[in-house]
Amino acid sequence: MCGRKTLTKDIRSIIEELAIDEWENPEDYSLSYNISPGQRSPIVIKEGQRTVKLMKWGLAPSWSQDESIGYKMINARSETLTEKPAYQGLISKHRCVVIADGYYEWKRAGKHKIPHYIYSQNRRLFPMAGLWSSRTCPGEEIENTYTVITTDAHTNIRTVHHRMPVILDRETFPLWLDVNSVSVTDALPMLLPYTGNLSIKEVSTMVNSPSHNSPDCIEQVNNRQTLDLF
Repeated sequence: MCGRKTLTKDIRSIIEELAIDEWENPEDYSLSYNISPGQRSPIVIKEGQRTVKLMKWGLAPSWSQDESIGYKMINARSETLTEKPAYQGLISKHRCVVIADGYYEWKRAGKHKIPHYIYSQNRRLFPMAGLWSSRTCPGEEIENTYTVITTDAHTNIRTVHHRMPVILDRETFPLWLDVNSVSVTDALPMLLPYTGNLSIKEVSTMVNSPSHNSPDCIEQVNNRQTLDLF
């Protein structure tokens, strides 16, 4: 599962690293150390060129009249994408990349859940595979929403949680976005556990509240060494 994430890089850095062609409404973007469901964050789609749009986290299918449905659809399991009606119509034409540079996961310890922050060892971005949808809300307002695709956790991440977001690499990133040339049959095998180097550290429970959004959210809370994950 992926229920909180971060994006702490400026627009210029993101554009350069992901070769973005267009960024819609850049004035609405701000760095975040605690992106929560229901909030808007930058998503990459390809409409002739790589375009960044701010979308609401929590997929609301175009046919849905229930505004709260998005909170139930913040993640989509890669193994069942072709079985769920909400996703079947999106895999072929509405694939996207969710921009992040880390995410949080909670490890059970008795009755408690301890937050951990997972991030790239070299501080690079995490291009997460996702699906997006557009619907017309009451008042004729257009709302774009998205979900993060998850898969089985890789290596030591399983010590914290058995699921993780699908993190794309330099090869699969452009292919996943290219809905016009890459079929569903060819795209689904890309949804695998990430094999690159990741790091993980225990962080403060302040991240449990969406109101907390500062560098303190990602600070390690104890003296144990950060674990390198392979």
